[in-house]
Amino acid sequence: MKFNKERGQVSRLLLVLAIIVLVAAVIVYLVMKMAEKPPAPISNDPINTIPLPVYEQQLGSIRFIFESALDRGGVLRASEIINSQYNSSYQKDFLVSNSGAKLIQVTVGAQNKGTKNTEQNAWTIENIVDSQGREFVPLDVYATAPWLPNPNLCGVLLKPAFDPTPCIKIYEVSKASTGLKIRVETGKDNTANNFSAGKLDVFLLDLIIK
Repeated sequence: MKFNKERGQVSRLLLVLAIIVLVAAVIVYLVMKMAEKPPAPISNDPINTIPLPVYEQQLGSIRFIFESALDRGGVLRASEIINSQYNSSYQKDFLVSNSGAKLIQVTVGAQNKGTKNTEQNAWTIENIVDSQGREFVPLDVYATAPWLPNPNLCGVLLKPAFDPTPCIKIYEVSKASTGLKIRVETGKDNTANNFSAGKLDVFLLDLIIK
């Protein structure tokens, strides 16, 4: 009887130990799971994610800011001349060269975020680029001068912390083009020598056409 009793006590002790070990294992497992980092969220369509539009960018000390892009249709009318050097009574309308084109007037501001004056002729706005990579050069400045402010301030010296200086150009763009952007440029280190030598910092700002 004594032997059976001792054997029963040993069995109960082993059972209690087994339960304790099992509970400890469960606790350790739960603690380890809680300590794991949650998995990164999975994008529904990571390949075709559309980048957000960019309307301003700083290149060196010069901050370029998109201000406006106006669809002027197929004609610049003599009645809409703003340059006082030209007499609207004698000036002819300016027409697009092709019925599949439209005229877009772009204004981009340039602001000196540095501590010293920038050099003159160290920056400008250049071609319009569409979503297919097609490029549209600005129209000849002499042909469009009557419809541009005088003076046009593209490339002027920029003083530190002044309000953005507007640069305005007019482009002939295909009506079929979408996703239009404007290329802004400055010489490396914002210098005129680098600009004229083609050593450039370049960025494409998105346009909102109105």
